[in-house]
Amino acid sequence: MRDVFTPETLDIELGNVQDDQQLNLQTKLQANWQIKPQEPQKFQKLQKPQKLQGLQRFLPLALGILSLGFVDPVMAQERMLRTLSVSGRGVETIAATIARVDLGVEFQGKNANEVQQEVASRSNAVVNVLRAQNVENLQTRGIRLEPVYNYANDRQELIGYRGTNTLSFRVAPDRAGLIVDGAVQAGATRIEGINFTASDAAINQAQQQALRLATQDAQKQADTVLSSLNLTRQEIVNIQVNGASPPPPIFLRVAQDSRFEGAPTPVIPGEQRVEASVTLTISY
Repeated sequence: MRDVFTPETLDIELGNVQDDQQLNLQTKLQANWQIKPQEPQKFQKLQKPQKLQGLQRFLPLALGILSLGFVDPVMAQERMLRTLSVSGRGVETIAATIARVDLGVEFQGKNANEVQQEVASRSNAVVNVLRAQNVENLQTRGIRLEPVYNYANDRQELIGYRGTNTLSFRVAPDRAGLIVDGAVQAGATRIEGINFTASDAAINQAQQQALRLATQDAQKQADTVLSSLNLTRQEIVNIQVNGASPPPPIFLRVAQDSRFEGAPTPVIPGEQRVEASVTLTISY
């Protein structure tokens, strides 16, 4: 294997030789030993400016990408300070289309078995009337049998028993009065009351509409305040729904002595109010 010489090592070897002898010796060395070329070094020297040029092109793009991940805390704090919070309210009114009636039978006697049988007999008669009227969700809400005492003269004396059977059903409000009267004629002696409410679908739609009205109310309030200060509403940065709960049923207690002979018990359902509240945080 031949030795490899670079021009620098060749100059060192020829340093102590005369000029004519250097020329002859250099010619022989070039013929017998392989001289390592310098072209790769030149190529490497040419590549450095090209690498620097490519880095210069990539550096602004890299810095731009990195800058996206950092937010100026001063600007962020200033943006949070320039916000306005307003609460809007929306109300939607819907008609009560369902009446839930609670009524029952109560009987008192001296014998527990006698009382229970009488209550059962009258309750069956009431149930038959209600079924004939095609009421909905007819169900028994409670059956009770309890002793009755007399506490005269600081003494506890058993004087009999009291039995009750309570029923509930749903019907259209305009039919509630006639059905209640028919149940009383059949043997009902207790009218607990009537609750009026709307259907689930109607309540759901009313809740959505109340939320829309509340949102619009909050935006109008923000526009009024900001325009009076020569400011402009920008974007909504936070939304809080404070509530859009279903309305409570309308309760009506029907007194038995309010019925007139030949006239049905008047039952007027009225309307329900569905309310909603929305709080908006708006930048300006």
